[in-house]
Amino acid sequence: MNTLEEALHYPWGAELPAAGSALSLAPGLAWLRMELPFALNHINLWLLRDEIDGRQGWSVIDTCVDNPQARAQWEQVIAQEMQGLPVLRVLATHMHPDHLGLAHWLCERFSAPLWISAGDFLTARLAVLQHDSYGGQPMVDFFTRHGMKNSQVLENVFGRKGQYAHLVPKLPDQYRRLLDGQELSMGARRWRCISGFGHSPEHVALYCDDPGLAQPVLISGDMVLPRISTNISLLATEPEGNPLQLFLDSLEKFLPLPENILVLPSHGRPFVGLHERIKQLRDHHRDRLEEVMQSCAEQPRCAADIVPVMFKRTLDAHQTAFALGESMAHLNLLWHAGALRRQADAHGVLRFAPA
Repeated sequence: MNTLEEALHYPWGAELPAAGSALSLAPGLAWLRMELPFALNHINLWLLRDEIDGRQGWSVIDTCVDNPQARAQWEQVIAQEMQGLPVLRVLATHMHPDHLGLAHWLCERFSAPLWISAGDFLTARLAVLQHDSYGGQPMVDFFTRHGMKNSQVLENVFGRKGQYAHLVPKLPDQYRRLLDGQELSMGARRWRCISGFGHSPEHVALYCDDPGLAQPVLISGDMVLPRISTNISLLATEPEGNPLQLFLDSLEKFLPLPENILVLPSHGRPFVGLHERIKQLRDHHRDRLEEVMQSCAEQPRCAADIVPVMFKRTLDAHQTAFALGESMAHLNLLWHAGALRRQADAHGVLRFAPA
């Protein structure tokens, strides 16, 4: 545990749900943890006891990727943890494969609707149909324009072609839209949607302050994670975007929530200390932005030059691709703020220097 983690409180300590099993956190609220085939090797999912139109069952928050291992874990959960009751609805905090991959399977199996924001549903639908949304030659060209020359990284990015559709092979044809400020009744409790931007097009977290709970609860998705900082990357589909500023602005929406709130993140362990964690995240990005400014003041830099400035550890090709996206996001924030200017060099690479 690092010093930042030590500033947070973990009510369940090191206890984790076993694969295919649920850990009860409160009456009608259970924690699932499923394995992922990535360096980020797990995702937390949530089961909420529910009733819709007189039918008893469960609402599922996020689903894991679609692969045989995840389906097998879900089969175990359905058989052993759901008391013979059906899934009544599937809610996805956002469209990334580890959150949405098995939504189609669960929705079809139980004739349950998918609830998700419009921004993320429509972006996911495009990504399923357009196989070069997150890889292939367009992403290679985008990375090259930002100075990436490492052939292994470029091959990795090219190889991502079709990866989204591999992990999210299908989407339901219909969905129910989640909106910022919307209130949902799940079981006997009311949950309020809180939208967030920068990590995905329209991420939705869920907040409940029902007096029947021991403390308020926030299902934070990927907006607030206890151990790692949320990936905020510039995308080839929106090269002039400012996702980091959108993310930092979104964090402000969580500050009015109570000090004692229990945060249920998509990765890591449930924790108490939301306001402290938001401060840590803001400090982290402030420090990285200062490093970027200092480096660009020494000489004009492209995003590939900034990767080792922001990430001091050794990165493999897959990690470097994500790191480049983060570096571009930090440069674009400073460019949008007027602190940096940018100019293409003789090779067409975008370089940034103090304005």
